[in-house]
Amino acid sequence: MKFVSTRNAKLELSGSEAIVKGISDDGGLFVPSSFPKIDSALMQQLLEMSYEERAAKILSMYLDDFSYEELLEYTTRAYSRFDGDPAPVVKIEDGLFMLELWHGPTCAFKDMALTLLPYLLVASKLKLGKKEKTLILVATSGDTGKAALEGFKDVDGTEIIVFYPGTGVSAMQRKQMVTQEGNNVHVAGIVGNFDDAQTSVKKIFNDSEVKEYLASKGVAMSSANSINFGRLAPQIAYYISSYLDLVNSGEIKMGDKVNFVVPTGNFGNILAGYYAERMGLPVNKLIIASNANNILTDFFNTGIYDVNRDFYKTASPSMDILVSSNLERFIFEILGRDSEKVKSLYDSLKATGKFEIDQKLLDDSIFVAGWADEEETKDAINTFFDIDDYIMDTHTAVGASVYNDYSCELEDETPTIIVSTASPYKFAPDVLAAIGGKEKDPFKALSKLQNATALECPENLLFLKDKEEKHTLVIDRTETKQAVYDFINK
Repeated sequence: MKFVSTRNAKLELSGSEAIVKGISDDGGLFVPSSFPKIDSALMQQLLEMSYEERAAKILSMYLDDFSYEELLEYTTRAYSRFDGDPAPVVKIEDGLFMLELWHGPTCAFKDMALTLLPYLLVASKLKLGKKEKTLILVATSGDTGKAALEGFKDVDGTEIIVFYPGTGVSAMQRKQMVTQEGNNVHVAGIVGNFDDAQTSVKKIFNDSEVKEYLASKGVAMSSANSINFGRLAPQIAYYISSYLDLVNSGEIKMGDKVNFVVPTGNFGNILAGYYAERMGLPVNKLIIASNANNILTDFFNTGIYDVNRDFYKTASPSMDILVSSNLERFIFEILGRDSEKVKSLYDSLKATGKFEIDQKLLDDSIFVAGWADEEETKDAINTFFDIDDYIMDTHTAVGASVYNDYSCELEDETPTIIVSTASPYKFAPDVLAAIGGKEKDPFKALSKLQNATALECPENLLFLKDKEEKHTLVIDRTETKQAVYDFINK
């Protein structure tokens, strides 16, 4: 399998090269040259496998410069850090299920990929004979940062720098990052929102002066954001695995179609579902769930992508995003893999903050999109807790609210899986408030939420309050380049 750039389809790299590089020099994202297919025989084989085995098998279909045995070693080691099943499917009611992806070390779905990516990166460097140190550069809207820090801490031959919006993450997310231990980890807040952080990091990736300076220090950059295919690929597995779990439990028959509802801001999580569908997974609809920053909903309903709009800070901060990086991979596909057209669109986005495509291309896709405001998000938390005795975080609640609207409007009775992206304890004050409690202090809210719901609070969050804050730097977005230099020279 080769990988091409969304902005230069003539460029071809191996899987290892794409993982090490992270992002193409032309600013494009690496995508597989084709989609491997899962036929009925393979699906039957996967039915009998553990999650670790399923993940290794799916990865081996894309990363064919790795053996299945190598990948199984990595998935086994990565998911041993999870509390039980890495991706359990929980039945809420007939035809409705939650895919819980937050049983890893940082209590968010980003762990599904970021516990695995360090193994893929180190092995890829060995395969390519690369001996320079790798600088992992990350912009985060909250959860990616902590998951990347935890995944790469003390990994030989790496340094990791995470930039987060200084006032755009929850108190719990911030505390997780600024208390991070590890000899190779660096964290800085940026004055601004996630898009400011992401734009700053992308500029650094495309800055020849930075590349030359780092090369003189024996350092090459890569990414742990979902722009790196090594971050995206592991996420494909849990869509396929959750479907198989429903077959095994007798909830559906092999070949039946299902819906997936995905709360998303950067379009990476739901893109993995799209890739699974392109591989042959029987999917009816992929339902995009946005919060008040509903640029994706507007795009899929109008064909116009326009970042010239108000930015909102919400109770689902990991989705407070206006520039959805992974959308480029989807646009590359619906434009017939025309990299020149993609480049033109993104040149327009850079110059004017907007672009437009033929709405029919979107109408003909398997995507539908909706959004939920803050009140609707709270109502979803309260309703699911009251009726189904199920407590969810604010991001998952956006998905639940959008699904309720979708199912009522279209009366679609297709079995549906809502992708649950974070533990409710990561956003305890807001979750507690939604079910009638009150506590603004995030750490006091943990115990109150536990008492109210009987859902056990993860230990790594319970003991977070007393951890020392090691990374307190907050900078202007114009200072990110200098911060990279300063961190590397420490």
